[in-house]
Amino acid sequence: MKKESLQQIMQKYKGLQETIILKDDAVKVLHSICQQFWKTQQWPQDWKRAVFIPIPKKGTAKECSNYRTIALISHASKVMLKILQARFQQYVNRELLDVQAGFRKGRGTRDQIANIRWILEKAREFRKNIYFCFIDYAKAFDYMDHNKLWKILKEMGIPDHLICLLRNSYAGQEATVRTGHGTTDWFQIGKGVHQGCILSPCLFNLYAEYIMRNAGLEETQTGIKIAGRNINNLRYVDDTTLMAESEEKLKSLLMKVKVESEKVGLKLNIQKTKITASSPTTSWEIDGETVETVADIFFLGSKITADGDCSHEIKRRLLLGRKVMTNLDSIFKSRDITLPTKVRLVKATVFPVVMYGCESWTVKKAECRRIDAFDLWCWRRLLRVPWTARRSNQSILKEISPGISLEGMMLKLKLQSFGHLMRRVDSLERL
Repeated sequence: MKKESLQQIMQKYKGLQETIILKDDAVKVLHSICQQFWKTQQWPQDWKRAVFIPIPKKGTAKECSNYRTIALISHASKVMLKILQARFQQYVNRELLDVQAGFRKGRGTRDQIANIRWILEKAREFRKNIYFCFIDYAKAFDYMDHNKLWKILKEMGIPDHLICLLRNSYAGQEATVRTGHGTTDWFQIGKGVHQGCILSPCLFNLYAEYIMRNAGLEETQTGIKIAGRNINNLRYVDDTTLMAESEEKLKSLLMKVKVESEKVGLKLNIQKTKITASSPTTSWEIDGETVETVADIFFLGSKITADGDCSHEIKRRLLLGRKVMTNLDSIFKSRDITLPTKVRLVKATVFPVVMYGCESWTVKKAECRRIDAFDLWCWRRLLRVPWTARRSNQSILKEISPGISLEGMMLKLKLQSFGHLMRRVDSLERL
């Protein structure tokens, strides 16, 4: 392991001076420590300790299952983990299929949202039935079996040295839970990967890839034919979507994935696993629990409807934008903040909420009018000009000088996304 590896990590983020992160002397010391760990494959106990911070999700705060835990680990250990991640990357890129978009360079949630929307639109255009199953795993990151993980990494051709380093980092792990009332005693961790560790998504991607391979999803002809290729699943880390042209075939795919998942310690959360289809279908029963059929579902933060219509998501996004805008009222009232700063604040905090996933929207004239109306509503609220005031929209825009409109920003994002997809060689979306 060369010193350049460490320097690359230190200088990754543009605009940050190296002295702000680590001085030369500190880099040398840290490099020496990392070299020692690389050779001995032993991690200090301090680097194996984590502080769990429970963060409430939806539902009652009295239920432990309604919390997500984030692991705070040693900052120094993250340097070594970053080096491990860089070594792992070539093997991850080789093993993962293009249907997996989670934590991969040039891919993201918007790609998978776009794929689902485009498939639904094409199915409606050609009047074909399409069935989706959105799988939810119960505490996926927490139930990964360590011994099975090392075996999977070995089967996928990861070098023994890297596996041994990783195994030793998990051996003898300890954690404590920090709440508003203090911290618990330290306890041992026997399974799972940390939510907050930079390597965890990468490890889960390989874990999930192993499940899908054993389920035979790549070999089976069950799925949707697109440009001569059969596609039956789309994934973003643990968010897995199965698809087929009939209800029976979709159920067959789901059962295969369920069986193989349980073999490696992962269980499906049947209550949160949903089915949606372009044609009427009935709910299923698996192990005495009902897999619900729904007309729409939230997928990676976006609302997907069975008919592929984007109007519901656009209305929802505009409402979310209104909520964010309303929360900024105290800032807009302040006379100590300049108008250009307030405009930049709206563009940085409000508009991104509205535009999330807009690259795959099919916008009708009615939605265009709503978007334009929201754009002007934001600037009027910022200037605290009511609709009853006799001021034209042109005078509002002239005072604000926003440059490009919200609708123009969305078009720009669409064109950027299109160019990005066309330039990428291994683009699933180009099919």
